[in-house]
Amino acid sequence: MLEALVRAQNSDGGWGYVPGGPSWAEPTVYALLALKGAEAEPHAVRRGQRFLAQLRRPDGGLAPRPGVEESTWVTALYLLLEPDAAGEAALAWVLRQTGRESTLLHRIRMKLLGVRQEYEAAPAAWPWYPGTAAWLVPTAVTLLALRKVRIRRSDPRIAERIREGERFLLVRRCADGGWNHGASRALGFQSFSYPETTGLALLALAGMQATDLEGSLRMAERHLKRCRSWEGIAWLDMGLRAHGRPPGSLPQAPERTVMDTALRLLAELAARGANPLLARTR
Repeated sequence: MLEALVRAQNSDGGWGYVPGGPSWAEPTVYALLALKGAEAEPHAVRRGQRFLAQLRRPDGGLAPRPGVEESTWVTALYLLLEPDAAGEAALAWVLRQTGRESTLLHRIRMKLLGVRQEYEAAPAAWPWYPGTAAWLVPTAVTLLALRKVRIRRSDPRIAERIREGERFLLVRRCADGGWNHGASRALGFQSFSYPETTGLALLALAGMQATDLEGSLRMAERHLKRCRSWEGIAWLDMGLRAHGRPPGSLPQAPERTVMDTALRLLAELAARGANPLLARTR
C-alpha cells in the first residue's frame, strides 16, 4: 500500500482524490500522515510538504487546492501535521472561525424572522468555509488538530474551543447513536447516521467516558459489519479503537481512491498503537 500511495503522488508533490487527479490539500494531508506515521519515503514527504506550503494564504489559513485564494477548513488538516512556524498562523486562523449559527447576530436574526431552531444549543464549532454553518467533518478534524497543538502549548482558548467542539458533536448526534454530516434533525424529522462520519466523530471524542457513548459505539459496530468502503471501514476501525473497542476482522473492500489507501494505512498504524491522528504526550 505504501508503494501505491507513493506512485499516486503528482508531479507537483500533492495527491488527488483519485490517482492521476488534480492535487488537493485533503488527500495530500492524509497521504503525508500515513507516510510519516510509517516513517517511510522521506523524499515523497518533503515534496508533499512543499505542495502544502504553496497553499498557505496571507490570512494564515490554507486553500483547498491551487488556484483558490480563500482559506477553508483544510487549515485544520494542516495543523494535524504539527507544522512549526507556519503552524502559528494556521492556529490563529482556526481559532478565529466559528459556525454562523453560534453567533449572537444570527440567533437574533432567526428569532426576528420567526425561523424555528432545530437545536436548543449552538456551541461554537467549525464550518467548511468561513461565515457559513458548522458541520461535523471540519469540527471533528479541528478537534483532533487542537488536541495535538495543546500538547505543545498551554492556551485557555484552545481548551475552551475543544470543549465547545465536543458539545457540538454530542448535540448533533443522531437518534440512532451515530452521526451524519451534522444535521441530525431537519424540519422536525430525525436523520440517519453514516459510517464515515460516525467513525470520525468517535475518533474526535477519544478520551470521553465510554458509558456516555455506549449507544454510539454499538452503532459504529453495526455500521462496520455492513460497510463496503475503505474510507468508512478505516474511520470506524480507528473510532472504535480510540474507545478501547477494537473490532475483530474487518470487512473486505476495494481501494478505489487515494483516501481509501491513506486511511487504510492510518488504520493499520492505529491497530499497532501509533495513530498519527491522535495527540500523544512526549
